[in-house]
Amino acid sequence: MAEVTLKNIKKVYPIGDTEKKQRKFLKKAKQENVNTNKVNLQITDEGVVAVQEFSLDIKDKEFIVLVGPSGCGKSTTLRMIAGLEEITGGELYIDGKLVNSIEPKDRDIAMVFQSYALYPHMTVYDNMAYSLKIKKTPKDEIDRKVREAAEILDITQYLDRKPKALSGGQRQRVAIGRAIVRNPKVLLMDEPLSNLDAKLRNQMRAEIIKLRKRIDTTFVYVTHDQTEAMTLGDRIVVMKDGYIQQIGTPQEVYDHPRNLFVSGFIGTPQMNYFDAKLVRNGDKYSVTADGLEVALSDDKCERLAKQDVPSQDVTLGVRPDHVILSEEGIRGRVDVSELMGPSCHLHLSVEGRDVIIIVPTEGKKIDYDGQEIRFSFTGNVCHLFSKEDGHNLEYGRE
Repeated sequence: MAEVTLKNIKKVYPIGDTEKKQRKFLKKAKQENVNTNKVNLQITDEGVVAVQEFSLDIKDKEFIVLVGPSGCGKSTTLRMIAGLEEITGGELYIDGKLVNSIEPKDRDIAMVFQSYALYPHMTVYDNMAYSLKIKKTPKDEIDRKVREAAEILDITQYLDRKPKALSGGQRQRVAIGRAIVRNPKVLLMDEPLSNLDAKLRNQMRAEIIKLRKRIDTTFVYVTHDQTEAMTLGDRIVVMKDGYIQQIGTPQEVYDHPRNLFVSGFIGTPQMNYFDAKLVRNGDKYSVTADGLEVALSDDKCERLAKQDVPSQDVTLGVRPDHVILSEEGIRGRVDVSELMGPSCHLHLSVEGRDVIIIVPTEGKKIDYDGQEIRFSFTGNVCHLFSKEDGHNLEYGRE
């Protein structure tokens, strides 16, 4: 029920004035980067830059997903919207009102945390009703709102229970219910499904999709799980190192990744990459990789010609489900085959690189282990990235 606008939002964490403190922090950051696969932190004279020049217009009732690896700044951005983190620079508007200096309780937002954050000594009913009681809402209205939310989330039968008597999925429903009883303008969700097992995550994803259809509010959802991002979001915002890498619908980001990072982060299994040569002949293009030459599709040629892309060495990306077995093509040896039910994932060794091919089983037994096979792909599924900086050559640098 609200538009949210972020204009050049920036977050910097001070690290102290002394050189000793700075060295200690840098050492710790480096250790975390090695041990936890966190992204590199940018250190400036101001401090550690967690979010850099973040600009985004979120429409009324839109479901926006911030996605990226651990440490990319997505949760920090969410907490700045909530008012739990001070904004170092830039402007944040909710419904056209500048809220940089407004207290969290006065922003008309609600937040669902990863850890549920339920009061263990209260019943489900009291947990959900707590914020309304603080606001001195009439008892009959509290009861109506709590029971409406419980019905939406299918937790009416648990209203008299304590959180310890509930499963993880049920606790998360209670946490969501506690947020929606307030009828907030903006509902913020910080990796709410990460503590659940795979089956429960799938169920809760479906529940959130249903919930979105039943309540009129704007959602901002944070996750590192690209499956959640692809299935939940109207648009997704891919982040890395505090910067926005790409904003678009899930289909746009999947079909037209703007750089190497996005292409590798979105899509399971990860995109295959080849060292290749892009050749221009007038307004037509072809690409050659490991002896296989492929003419690019007309739409790709048009975009490349519009960017006036010359012949050059490139990184060629092809998704595993777009690779096809063929009589002619690139040669590789199958090291491992993974049966995934309706398909089989073949892991090939090709010139020292790992290439994955998804082959439909169609009810047949597929056994290629140890065999040498050939594969190819068509020109409409090729993604061409600059060797220099990794940007997608079809769309130019942004």
